Amino acid sequence: MLTKNYDLGNRVTAFSTTREGGVSTGNYASFNINHYCGDSEEHITRNLEILSERLDIPTENFIYPHQTHSKVVRGITQEFFSLSKAEQKEYIEGVDALTTDITGICIGVSTADCIPVLVYDPEHHCAAAIHAGWRGTVQRIVEEAVKAMAESYCSRPESLRAAIGPGISLQSFEVGDEVYTAFLDAQFPMDKIARRFPLMNGSASNGDSQQEKWHIDLPECNRLQLLSCGVPAANIQLSGICTYTDSVHFFSARKLGVASGRIFTAIVLR
Repeated sequence: MLTKNYDLGNRVTAFSTTREGGVSTGNYASFNINHYCGDSEEHITRNLEILSERLDIPTENFIYPHQTHSKVVRGITQEFFSLSKAEQKEYIEGVDALTTDITGICIGVSTADCIPVLVYDPEHHCAAAIHAGWRGTVQRIVEEAVKAMAESYCSRPESLRAAIGPGISLQSFEVGDEVYTAFLDAQFPMDKIARRFPLMNGSASNGDSQQEKWHIDLPECNRLQLLSCGVPAANIQLSGICTYTDSVHFFSARKLGVASGRIFTAIVLR
């Protein structure tokens, strides 16, 4: 299975890639198209060609940024394609969410435990692809993206459809007190998104004398942001896939190390 697909409407293709169906090797095996994690450019190119053939769009129509855990949202317009390759790269440098209303292009984000979120507006036929790691989640990047869709395309939150893709689960996302405090200071409902669990395997070897650690529910944090924006609960799909526990099928940086592949979660307007 090359992709896990999401049903956001009959005029859109929305998906997350799995680890299967590509040519990369080792911790990048086998499907990775991310340029910033150390994989062979030759393998990345071939994997992108495979996905291009699968989606029936040219490789130059794949737009995915170099993410830096920011809350920066950038719109992809027709003007983007008149820029040079260097200017295009600069435009999406340090960007963690993209929006567009252009048909036939694929906007997406790369993750390997962080939470990917796709949003589609069937009324105005526009979409967003969002990378929400814990830092982006604390900065409420999902809310920023929904706001950007409203400003750029007149999207109404009550009409939006969303998919929350594979990412690390509450049970697997063990964090330090400083991360817990960051969510608390950002006024997240800690009773709904945080729990304490016994130390996971390997935690004690890091010199930590605590017997329990905080865990944060990143998928739920982002679902709550969508709800707070006015997106109906019935319009939000959750993959239910934990990348850490299912690292055989989905990349997990915590399980495989940072030098490993990335999931590509993306959307194409048809």
